[in-house]
Amino acid sequence: MPNQRAVPTLRRRRLGEALRKYRNTAGMSLGAAATALGWDESKMSRIETAKARLSPGSVAPLLALYGVTDSTVVEPLEALARDAGKQGWWQGYGDVVASGYKDYLTLESDAESTRIYSPDLIPGLLQTTAYAREIIAATAITRSPEEVVALAEVRKARQAILTVRPGGSPLTFWAVIHEAVLHQRFAGQPNLMRDQLRNLLDMGELPNITVQIMPLTATPHPGMLGLFEIVRFPKPWPTVVNLENIRGGYFVEGTDDVAVFETAFDRVVATALSVDDSREIIETTMKDRT
Repeated sequence: MPNQRAVPTLRRRRLGEALRKYRNTAGMSLGAAATALGWDESKMSRIETAKARLSPGSVAPLLALYGVTDSTVVEPLEALARDAGKQGWWQGYGDVVASGYKDYLTLESDAESTRIYSPDLIPGLLQTTAYAREIIAATAITRSPEEVVALAEVRKARQAILTVRPGGSPLTFWAVIHEAVLHQRFAGQPNLMRDQLRNLLDMGELPNITVQIMPLTATPHPGMLGLFEIVRFPKPWPTVVNLENIRGGYFVEGTDDVAVFETAFDRVVATALSVDDSREIIETTMKDRT
């Protein structure tokens, strides 16, 4: 429907932010840019605020106006314009998936790698369905049992990105998990954690997945302040950091702020056990459960 108003999706917002950045760098006003292209200034404003669509074919002329012709910048922005209104598979779950979570799933689907320090639970991309249901039921305290089941399905469906992704390579995933997580127990389900540890070992064998354990005896490190996840994208998109609390997640952006978390993750990795030693402690814990 040509007259349907564009929904300001995350991809459309990222496109608008990038275009505004390049326009400002070129020292060009909104009105001047619009006039040069024969557009109304209001149209240009709506594009930059994600309230209007931009056709992929208009991206290159607009960027050329700002002096940007590098194909490594132009082509990703054209792709973003092409996919800006695309509905993710999670849209089928409706309002069960909150808007902030939808934004995160969009970021994850576009990312080339993620790195996470998880002090209190197995990361979602490595969870079994049974483990996911228990964790969601315990933490999503306003959710109904039916919503818990649906969210566990969403979490499991996310994991496909680790093995296959149409038009691209699987996500590269690096997780550092605290040893205390390996000893979690679930009332009435003695085999649940054993199965989860087996899954952790199996996933860790994939070439794009790295799993390390932070031992109980570790020296102090930046991860002691809580969970954080670094999400990296192909050029020209900047890296973002995802932080979570009981009300959901939020993103940290900006080169300086992100650099702090990247340094923190390097220190976490240096403090954690090696990959081989991590596998050994997971195996030992799993056998103890048996």
